[in-house]
Amino acid sequence: MLNVNQVTKKYGKLTAVQNVSFQIGNGEIAVLLGPNGAGKSTIIKCISGLLRFDGEIQINGLGNKTLEAKRALGYVPEMPAVYDMLTVREHLEFILRAYRMEDDGTADALLERFELFDKHDKLGKELSKGMQQKLSICCALVHRPSVIIFDEPMVGLDPHAIKQLKEIFLELRDSGVTVLISTHMIDSVENYWDKAYIMKDGAFVAERSASDTNEESLETLFFRLTESGESA
Repeated sequence: MLNVNQVTKKYGKLTAVQNVSFQIGNGEIAVLLGPNGAGKSTIIKCISGLLRFDGEIQINGLGNKTLEAKRALGYVPEMPAVYDMLTVREHLEFILRAYRMEDDGTADALLERFELFDKHDKLGKELSKGMQQKLSICCALVHRPSVIIFDEPMVGLDPHAIKQLKEIFLELRDSGVTVLISTHMIDSVENYWDKAYIMKDGAFVAERSASDTNEESLETLFFRLTESGESA
């Protein structure tokens, strides 16, 4: 479970995120939508413990900066985070050792799934941007987190990898994992969400549940709110 309560992030006089609150339960997929500069990546970095902030963030009922919360969290950053001088396999071994976990076959399964198994001995710096993104996703999943955040995860992925990732979204939900996907590509997450939050200028302008009977599509709502001064 992920609980964000009244989170504000300021850079000097600039307020990047203002009093943002939301909750995602176990086995739920939430999407965070908004144009560039809306504050999506800022709130993601606050949740991940990369930025200081005012307010409260809890992961499975624990403060997000506690060791227990960090162990439960998986994070795919907007830009692939790989080490130049580690091989593909060494990246996964490094993550497992950091979490003091034994490899139960999950690492190889992920590499196979994202077509990286035959590149296990390639260095991070030798990988294309798309391969780096796939490796970043594998690293976030290999320790089997109970809460996972994806920040623009499909950028640079080939069609096969996108298909696999969408299947993984549903598998994570079915296994009770809390999933948050931040993106500005609405069509990429269509039919893959339970809750949707639309951001503009550092604040939420709308919240939507997949169970809502509102006839207005998420895409229509998004453009109406982000291209005007309206709020839902």
